[in-house]
Amino acid sequence: MMETLFENLTSGSMVFLIRQTLIYAVPLMVVALAGVYAERSGVINLALEGIMIFGAFIGVLFVNLVQQWGWFDAAKAAGDWVSLQGFMLLTMAVAALLGAVFSLLLAFAAINLRADQTIGGTALNLMAPALVLFFIRLIANQNTLQMYTGDSASWFMLRKSMFGYGRTEDMGFLGETFVNRVYPVTYLCILLFIILSVILYKTRFGLRLRSCGENPQASDSLGINVMAMRYAGVTISGALAGMGGFLYALTTANCQSNGDVAGFGFLALAVMIFGNWKPLNVAGAAMLFGMFKCIAASYASLDINGDGVYLLRELGYPAPRYCHIPLLTDAQGRRLAKRDRDLDLSALSRRYTPQRLLGMLAHAAGLLEEDRPADLEELTALFDWSKVRRGDLRLPDWL
Repeated sequence: MMETLFENLTSGSMVFLIRQTLIYAVPLMVVALAGVYAERSGVINLALEGIMIFGAFIGVLFVNLVQQWGWFDAAKAAGDWVSLQGFMLLTMAVAALLGAVFSLLLAFAAINLRADQTIGGTALNLMAPALVLFFIRLIANQNTLQMYTGDSASWFMLRKSMFGYGRTEDMGFLGETFVNRVYPVTYLCILLFIILSVILYKTRFGLRLRSCGENPQASDSLGINVMAMRYAGVTISGALAGMGGFLYALTTANCQSNGDVAGFGFLALAVMIFGNWKPLNVAGAAMLFGMFKCIAASYASLDINGDGVYLLRELGYPAPRYCHIPLLTDAQGRRLAKRDRDLDLSALSRRYTPQRLLGMLAHAAGLLEEDRPADLEELTALFDWSKVRRGDLRLPDWL
């Protein structure tokens, strides 16, 4: 069994699982850190979902415009993947910048106006999809904004051919997992996560930021500008959320924006809380949530044979078997339902014994030739799948 498990762990299915887990986990990791920065400064940023939506829109719009202007057409035609990665980094910076600007709405409301932070974040979450859809309809005259030409994989994804490998050549487990068919910006975001975590907990700036969130009066008495530090925390939070929004659109939505990020902003809040607002714990929680998201998406969408068990077969496990329980109907064929007070057990138990009810159901199912009382032991001995009727079970009128 252990040998089979090891073979499964080093198979192509596990390569796929790890690669897809990173795709889902890294945006969660970055956006959860955005929430940590805001909350450590003393502002609860519930607008992560809205800022992600706005950042995804800005990033896709920038890619679309640059493609129309033809700035990187020569690099794409020549296969200059280094220039294309520079294009992607530039887009990430633009998404982060506009995400920071968008977050200033929350900062102004929460810091200057002292408005309720929960209401302010909810308002931005409601405003962002409507605003994005309005601009998409204005720009593209449809409900989805996408790349002007090609797709995200053909423009930004690394492939083994870029390193001299043929289509059928194997790069080994590490190469196939972490180099082939991955987005380099994933590793950049992981590096950025580490750097910002160190800044938050190992630098003077991070200490001042956290002190303003934990005890603003004491910080102010020491000469720290609490308002400026809170603006800094929310701005960094907005930049990370905007970056995470475009990262989601790039790696998960094929560089498209439709005013939705599939709830990743709210999921990032859950990751932040699950990780207890500590970067290392947040990273672990993001990986855990990303793995679950990957398994769910793979099980639901990668349905090669139409049976929904692709991932199980790839991992070497047997597919589950499903059985349909026949419906219960009355003598006229009407489906019985609780909402119509059919088969109310409290009423039936006052009128009939359990043996009478079991015998009636067994007769309707085909296990007994006549309608008579029966106990569980008798029916267990008589049970045979070949006797069970394939159609709906019609119950007698006397019931």
